[in-house]
Amino acid sequence: MNPEDLELLVTRQMPFGKYKGRFIADLPSNYLVWFSREGFPKGEIGRLLALMLEIDHNGLGPLLDPLRRRHPPAGGYRG
Repeated sequence: MNPEDLELLVTRQMPFGKYKGRFIADLPSNYLVWFSREGFPKGEIGRLLALMLEIDHNGLGPLLDPLRRRHPPAGGYRG
């Protein structure tokens, strides 16, 4: 993981599926767990989903709060 990945979690939107358009950092835990069981997609999105699962699972979500404040939503979902 690198610091840029944390930035991407709050700015990159899910490109497909039930939560298309939602920021990766805002995806529900059960959706991340589903991916971990079924297999993460290849590439950047899969890497970010796996990272968000680790952050969520370890209760580290508040680490993203300062990044969220720096990147307020511009049309994307912020749940």
